[in-house]
Amino acid sequence: MADAAGPAADTNALLDADTPDTVRMTVGEATALGMRALHRLGHDDEDAKIIVDQLIDNALCGYRYAGLPRILTIAGDEKSKRGRSPVRIVKETPVSALVDGGNNIGYIAAYRGAELAIRKARQSGIASVGVYNSSYSGRNAYYVEKIVREGLVAFHVASAEPRVLPPGGARPALGTNPICFGFPSRNGPVIFDMGTASLMVGDMRWHAHLAKLLPEGVAFDEHGQPTREANAALRGGVIPFGGHKGYGLSFAVQALGLLAGAALTRGEVQDFGFLFWVIDPDIMLPSGNFAEQMSELVRKIKSTPRQPGVAEIRIPSERAARERERRRAEGIVLERKVVDSLEAL
Repeated sequence: MADAAGPAADTNALLDADTPDTVRMTVGEATALGMRALHRLGHDDEDAKIIVDQLIDNALCGYRYAGLPRILTIAGDEKSKRGRSPVRIVKETPVSALVDGGNNIGYIAAYRGAELAIRKARQSGIASVGVYNSSYSGRNAYYVEKIVREGLVAFHVASAEPRVLPPGGARPALGTNPICFGFPSRNGPVIFDMGTASLMVGDMRWHAHLAKLLPEGVAFDEHGQPTREANAALRGGVIPFGGHKGYGLSFAVQALGLLAGAALTRGEVQDFGFLFWVIDPDIMLPSGNFAEQMSELVRKIKSTPRQPGVAEIRIPSERAARERERRRAEGIVLERKVVDSLEAL
């Protein structure tokens, strides 16, 4: 998510610095590297492309830990080594569907859920789609942007296995539980995407792989003691963002995951569930000009008088969209250790 406001950036400098420990790749080179790695993990061309397309987009938008390093997590995930079956609908009405993800990773299962939500919202004006029997789905904004580009309004949450300690708890009880809203406008999708945890699991794994310390005060080991060691935090957990407010949002996402079928996989109420609520704005507004109104809302917010030293007021997703286009030209920077690990799979 973009900062609300910030100083002007040096547009002549590269977004990501090169160091002896990094490798700069074109989008095509990074895509080819990801495809090779996923093929070695047993994914066919179609599934590998769905996964890599998101990972590359994540990297382009500035979420380095959510890019190709995620393939290393897929490789080491016990769920990924179990049998997979095709994603299928198990319950359906004209405006809803419950989808069995077939133990496919969430990049694939949630993608199919988003496609289904688009079709149903186009046909009926509104759609509720839940996906279960899956795992980590990556960046919610990726799916929501896909939906919004069809002129639809989207709300998407993803519950998960315990990684987050409730206030006062010594062990995790909630997932990192991201929440995302998306709105069409005349100037493109407007997306707000946030995790309800102080740190996402992918970020922790990235820190662990590179032997980097975590920020102070957000992580705990398996004994409930504060830690900055990423591997210790992966055995323990992190706190919600924003104290009791982040905790409340995380709890709500975990509950909505049940509506998506989270407990149907293993009978566990603390599990993965992806829920999409999608609406065609034309069923609500007689004028059919929601996108125009959204553009006007953005314009008015960005024209707010600024504090001294502030170059502009930004809206959610604006930073990511700008950086995406710059990195398409400048390339994607990966840690050399990550590239070597992917090649060595």
